[in-house]
Amino acid sequence: MENRSVNVAVIGDGSWATAIVKILSEDKQHKINWWVRQKESVQSIKAIGVNPNYLTGVQIDKRKVKPNEDIIKVVEGVDYVILVVPAAYIKSALDQLPENAFDGKIVISAIKGIIPEDDILVTEYIKFKFGVSDNKMAIISGPCHAEEVALGRQSYLTIGANDLSVGEGVADILRCRYVNVSCMRDLIGIEYSAIMKNIIALACGIANGQNFGDNFQAVLVSNAMQEIKYFLDTLYPAKRDVNASAYLGDLLVTAYSQFSRNRTFGNMIGRGYSVKSAMFEMKMVAEGYYAANSVYKIIHEKQLNMPICTAVYRILYDKISPAIEMQLLKDLLK
Repeated sequence: MENRSVNVAVIGDGSWATAIVKILSEDKQHKINWWVRQKESVQSIKAIGVNPNYLTGVQIDKRKVKPNEDIIKVVEGVDYVILVVPAAYIKSALDQLPENAFDGKIVISAIKGIIPEDDILVTEYIKFKFGVSDNKMAIISGPCHAEEVALGRQSYLTIGANDLSVGEGVADILRCRYVNVSCMRDLIGIEYSAIMKNIIALACGIANGQNFGDNFQAVLVSNAMQEIKYFLDTLYPAKRDVNASAYLGDLLVTAYSQFSRNRTFGNMIGRGYSVKSAMFEMKMVAEGYYAANSVYKIIHEKQLNMPICTAVYRILYDKISPAIEMQLLKDLLK
């Protein structure tokens, strides 16, 4: 596709948002409006081209990137809006925007979580709150970690969209010398899979914290992929290959990587941390924590047999001992 330049708004200022800003500003001449919550951070980016709170080694191109704490100004006049706020905070982040704020724009969610108080997907919320049609939305999925983007390592993204022309347009603006981007027609399936893999990463971290080894984790992850397929086929049946990078690849990188905040959070829980103390020490949001509760409600409502996700829920919300729950789980895996 033609290497065109567009106007893009990035909503969010965490690690993944910073990585996406870096990707957008690499090889093309996109104009990037960046919503950054704190005035001090905006000043730092304008002065020295560095986000002072996340990925501080990333140099932001100040010629292309315009940070602003006024979200209304950030979304004005852009072609694409990329949402990169934790799902638990997306409603408050967008609260100041009028209902027509996204009219005529393509809205892209890079959020791998579910809105906890409503138990709905981010794309569902955008559709109902702002009237954006399914064909004007897309999802950014991995396998990709912000930290490796910061290092300029070869990375891969998958764009999920109902309208492939929209998806290919999004893919085009994100391609750069170290990021390959492909497109698939499975908006909801990829979004749900990204949510599910965070719960599985929690389970892997808990297992690691309980001193289960590589043999167990291999079985855990292979069983988890079956759970994800079962969940997707039940909620949103479609022709899809769950062995593709958007599903299996994203699961693997989150389950195994040292950069996975969900795995790190799970590891702390497995070692005996309380949820509150683990959150305090990490100082970042582990989307899987909120997703475990929302997904369990679906599991319970539809009476699905999903022992891994259920075990994570019981540990986090029913406060069952990780040692007890993992011992029960190991006998259910094959």
